[in-house]
Order: sequence, then structure tokens, then C-alpha cells
Amino acid sequence: MDESQEYTRYRQDAAVLAEIGRFLGPQVTRLTVRLSRDLAGTAIAAWERDEEGEVGRETPEQARVRDRAASLALIGLAVSDRGVASGDEVVVELDVTEVAAALLAAYDEDVIPLES
Repeated sequence: MDESQEYTRYRQDAAVLAEIGRFLGPQVTRLTVRLSRDLAGTAIAAWERDEEGEVGRETPEQARVRDRAASLALIGLAVSDRGVASGDEVVVELDVTEVAAALLAAYDEDVIPLES
């Protein structure tokens, strides 16, 4: 099936976006963030959980949900390794990819509305 001109441009745009990411990657590696103790604890629990069984065939939506669960677990690893309690919060340096994953999930779930 032939692709429309718009999708050909979108693929080119996606390639340029990836190149921008390659350029920015070395510049922005970690960000210091604050999480509530409850969220930090839930992330740690996700990291410590043993997932048994193999991943079988997945729908794209199931793969997206599993990927997000993995991102939460990696945040939990960061919190358990580098997190410092500060009152009702935990301060931790997260990899920019972990921050991006959390923000994308929040936008997708409409927890953070897109600004117009």
C-alpha cells in the first residue's frame, strides 16, 4: 500500500526528531526531581516485584502498558539507589528518559492536560 505524501513527511519529521534526540542525549542525562513518599514507595515496590512467566503475543496496547510498567520499575530502582527523603517527599535524580516516560504517560492519561 502506498503511503500518502503527508505520512512520508511525517516519517521524515520523525527521523529529524530522532536526530534532535541524538544531539540532545549527551547534554541532558539526569534531572533532579521530587516525588511524594507514596509514589516513591509504589515505584520501589514495582522494581522489587518479581514478574513470573513469559511475555507472549501482545496487542500494541498491552505492549505499551507493559513498557510503562517497566519504566515505573526503573524509576523505583533509581529511588531505591539514589533517593533521599526530604519531609513528605523523596528527592532523586532520574534519567531524562524516565522523566519523559512519566510525562508521556501523564499526557496520554489526561493527568496533565495539553496546553493550547
